[in-house]
Amino acid sequence: MKTRLLLSAVLLTVSSYAAAQTAQKPAPPQPNTPPAQSGAPIEVDVVGGMSAPTPIAIPFMPTPTARETPAGTTTQLGRQVTEVITADLRNSGLFNPLPADRLAPVSNDQVTAPDFGTWSSTGASALVQGFVRANADGSLTVGCYLYDVVTKTELTRQGFNVAPTDWRRAAHKCADVAYARLTGEGPYFESRIVYISEAGPKARRIKRLAIMDQDGANHHFLTNGQNIALTPRFAPNQQPLVYMSYAGDRGRVYVFDMRTGQQRLVVNSPNLTFAPRVSPDNRYVVFTMSIAGNANIYRVPIGGGEPQRLTEAPGISTGGSYSPDGSKIVFESDRSGTQQLYVMNADGSNEHRISFGEGRYATPSWSPRGDSIAFTKIGGGKFRIGVMSPSGNNERILTDRWQDEGPTWSPNGRVLSFFRLERGSGRSEIWSVDLTGANERHILTPLDGSDPSWGPLLP
Repeated sequence: MKTRLLLSAVLLTVSSYAAAQTAQKPAPPQPNTPPAQSGAPIEVDVVGGMSAPTPIAIPFMPTPTARETPAGTTTQLGRQVTEVITADLRNSGLFNPLPADRLAPVSNDQVTAPDFGTWSSTGASALVQGFVRANADGSLTVGCYLYDVVTKTELTRQGFNVAPTDWRRAAHKCADVAYARLTGEGPYFESRIVYISEAGPKARRIKRLAIMDQDGANHHFLTNGQNIALTPRFAPNQQPLVYMSYAGDRGRVYVFDMRTGQQRLVVNSPNLTFAPRVSPDNRYVVFTMSIAGNANIYRVPIGGGEPQRLTEAPGISTGGSYSPDGSKIVFESDRSGTQQLYVMNADGSNEHRISFGEGRYATPSWSPRGDSIAFTKIGGGKFRIGVMSPSGNNERILTDRWQDEGPTWSPNGRVLSFFRLERGSGRSEIWSVDLTGANERHILTPLDGSDPSWGPLLP
């Protein structure tokens, strides 16, 4: 089957194309509130996932005084913030939020003094509540409080001062506060995904850069589709993006500045360059360059310079992905006769193969935790998402559909986003799955979507 993942088809695919928000600062808690209390954390099963999600109550957030803002009234925003928090925690697969419209209304005074008897009767183990307040300077304060209903204690509180139009950011941050405290895992809701938006007939496909929040909201296009774009990847500090573009009818790697919309070449070479990624320290771009039928991995300073060749084997080596400490690179190569995964030091030394299971392996991506490598497993007529340890041990397959490709990690290393090609329709969609493999989620996009890259947490 032909696919962009087949190493032998990478060069054919790209050659055919040639032929044809606001920073936030913590807000103080409401005045005259009791000090935070330390309670034993609720145990959330981060392994079992959907098998036993924790019941949690998230009532609509009240407002001290209803005020108009550029984003709507504070009463409306209280409901909207609650809905985003609810969706985030539900989508994690670890929580079962009770329907907010069936919960008792919360007064502003009850935000810091909940009636635990009422909440206990709902069956909830945890309670997330807060307030939305319009300030005299035009900003918005969203207060966020997390309680253990069983022990009747406050677990944590945090507040966020934002522009009214950034209320979604405050909601994601509140969800992150609850998620991290209850699970012991790192946060990930306040993050974005860049991907390739696709439209049009197969022979004249329009592919352009697009970006959205991890839940699909705040979607917008970064390029106009005049030139085909492929494989976008975030830099570790959010800026810039690297990707492959066919500007000038030649496939080459570019750096894209999201603030200005400007792009520049990484390497001005007549050869095909593709599959870029930025090193964890933001100093280098690792990419693949094809010369005389062979494709090898190179690195170059992100500001430009002379490329350094890292691999020397005949065939096609591509898809380099750094370990989080920047000391190693995982990549795919067909040097053994089939696509397999290899690891080398960041300077190209000590190359060694790590994949030895049945079938082929492609699109490796190193977890931000450092303990896993995600990949696409090709075999049995299917393309599936899997993970293994950096040594190649403990291989697990997480999805089992016809064609799932291109995994990319959430900032906390617990969830993977990927794209799924539907048999028959040919539609390409963005999906996510957690490390249990039990919690798959379709991330809605306006058009078809492929090649996602999950960015780091927003500041």
